[in-house]
Amino acid sequence: MNGDFALEVQDLHTHFFLRRGVVKAVDGVSFSVRRGEVLGLVGESGCGKSVTALSLLRLLPNEAARTVQGRVLLDGEDLLGKSDRQMRQIRGRKISMILQDPQTSLNPVFTIGNQLSEVIAKNGAGRGGSVMQQAVEVLRKVKLSAPEQRVQQYPHQLSGGMKQRVVGAIAMHRGPSVLIADEPTTALDVTIQLQYLNLLKDLQENTDMAILFITHDFGVVARMCDRVAVMYAGRIVETGPVREVFNNPSHPYTQALIASVPKMQRSAARLHTIEGQPPALSDLPEGCRFAARCPHAEARCQAAYPGAFTVGAEHAASCWRLEPA
Repeated sequence: MNGDFALEVQDLHTHFFLRRGVVKAVDGVSFSVRRGEVLGLVGESGCGKSVTALSLLRLLPNEAARTVQGRVLLDGEDLLGKSDRQMRQIRGRKISMILQDPQTSLNPVFTIGNQLSEVIAKNGAGRGGSVMQQAVEVLRKVKLSAPEQRVQQYPHQLSGGMKQRVVGAIAMHRGPSVLIADEPTTALDVTIQLQYLNLLKDLQENTDMAILFITHDFGVVARMCDRVAVMYAGRIVETGPVREVFNNPSHPYTQALIASVPKMQRSAARLHTIEGQPPALSDLPEGCRFAARCPHAEARCQAAYPGAFTVGAEHAASCWRLEPA
C-alpha cells in the first residue's frame, strides 16, 4: 500500500444472496483516499454507493450479504481479515461513518448527552472529570449552539441541521483517520448544507482526516471534493481530479450526469435526461453496463466490459472509445 493513502479498496465484490438470485450490488470496485483528501463517490440511487460504504465497515447483515472478493486496506491493514471483535475496536477509532438520515441514527428515547456520553466512555475519556461536560465540549467543536442545553434534549427537539451536527460529533469524536459521509446533507436546506460542508472541511484541516463523501449532487462535489469517482451499476466508471472530470468528462455516463445539472446562466426549454433505466443488479450484461442507454454504443460494448483507460494525470475512464489506437 502507498503510504500516502489512508484507505485503499481493491477489487471489492459484495453480493446479496436472495431467493430470486444473486444481486451484485458492488462488483469490482477499486479506489483510494489520501490522508487529508476528500474523495467524492457519485452516482444515481441504487448504483451501490451506500453498500460500498457499509462493506468497508462490515455493517451489512451476514445472513444475506457477503463480500466475496477484494481487499479493504486501512492504514495498511486489511479489514476483511479482521474478526468481529477487532472490527468493534476499529470502528469509531480508525474509521467512522455519518449516515444519511440523522433521525434514524439517533435513539429517540435517550438524550443527546446520554448518546454522546456512551461514545466518550468507550473511548476511555470518562475516567477523569465530568463525562457530560466533555459531551458539551464535543458539541461546541461542531459549532452547535447552546451545547449545555442541547445535551439535555432529545433528538426530536432538535432541527435536522442540529441532529446532523450531533451525528457528525459522534462519528468524529474519537479522531478516525477515515470518515465516510453518506449523503449527510440530503435532508438539509441550502444554507444549512453550506454551513455543514464548511464545518467538515474545517475539522478535516485540523486532523488530516481522509473523507469518502458519498453524494448524487455535483454541486456538493465541486465545493467539497478533491477527486471524484463516478459509480454506475456496481462499478466505478470514471475517476479523476474534480476540476479535470468537470472540464473533460470522458465516460458517457459522466457526461450525461453533468449535462443533467441545470445551468443557471442558460435558459432551456427542457432539462437533459438520461433515457432508460440501469440494468438489474441480479441480471447484469456481459459488456458495458451503460451500453443500453449510451448514444455511442458499439457492438464491442455489448460483448465485453472495457478496462480503465488513462485520460490524463490520475484521470481514467472505462469506455471502449478511449482505448488507444
